[in-house]
Amino acid sequence: MKVLSEAAMLNLEARIPSLASGAIRQAHAQALTSHGRVIEAVNGELVELTVEGHSRVLKSLAVPARVRVGLKRVRQAGLSDGAPTAGG
Repeated sequence: MKVLSEAAMLNLEARIPSLASGAIRQAHAQALTSHGRVIEAVNGELVELTVEGHSRVLKSLAVPARVRVGLKRVRQAGLSDGAPTAGG
């Protein structure tokens, strides 16, 4: 097994964003050519893109909830989600 130096490891880690970006572009192109359409989120909307270059807005997306760093949120089953409750 080859042991990498710290400098070599940092150099490889610095390439991760560009490799990921390239993989996303390749997957997008492959999906378009094999299925003829791709659905993605663009500027707060769900948009369908076709291989011909047409785009169609499917729906508007809800604004993401802001959460403070370190805050823990727990979802509890209750009356609002339609789950049965004890005694009811």
